[in-house]
Amino acid sequence: MSDYIKPLPKPSPTSLPFWEAARRHELKLQYCEACKAFIYYPRDRCPTCFSDSLEWRPVSGRGKVYSYTVVRRASSRSFADGPYVLAIVQLDEGPRMTTNIAAPPEQVRVDMPVAVYFDDVAPGHTLVKFKPA
Repeated sequence: MSDYIKPLPKPSPTSLPFWEAARRHELKLQYCEACKAFIYYPRDRCPTCFSDSLEWRPVSGRGKVYSYTVVRRASSRSFADGPYVLAIVQLDEGPRMTTNIAAPPEQVRVDMPVAVYFDDVAPGHTLVKFKPA
C-alpha cells in the first residue's frame, strides 16, 4: 500500500456490512427474502418488492463486463492516474455493479468474464474491483 490520495468510501449503517466483508476479501450482497433476488447497491428496502426482509449473503464474485469506458482525462487531481477502466459488471447472481477493471484498457471487452479483486488501498479500506477471469 502506498499513499492513497483518492476519496475513500464512507460507509453508512446500511452499507457497512458490504465494506466490512470487502475488508475480509469477501463479496457479500443483500438478498431479498420476499422476492428471492440479490440487490446492489445496499439499501433499506428491496427496489423490486419494497420488502425490508433483507439479509447479507456471499456471492461468487464472478460475472461479465456489461459496459465500460476508458477514463483518460481525470475529473480531479485525485484521479490523475489514468487511463483506467470504469465498468458495469453483471454478476452471475444478477445485479450490476459499477467498478474498476484491473487490466490494461485495450484488453477489456463487453461480455468479457471477470472475477472479483479486492484492492487494499489504505489501512482499514478495501475497494471491490474486478479483473479478467
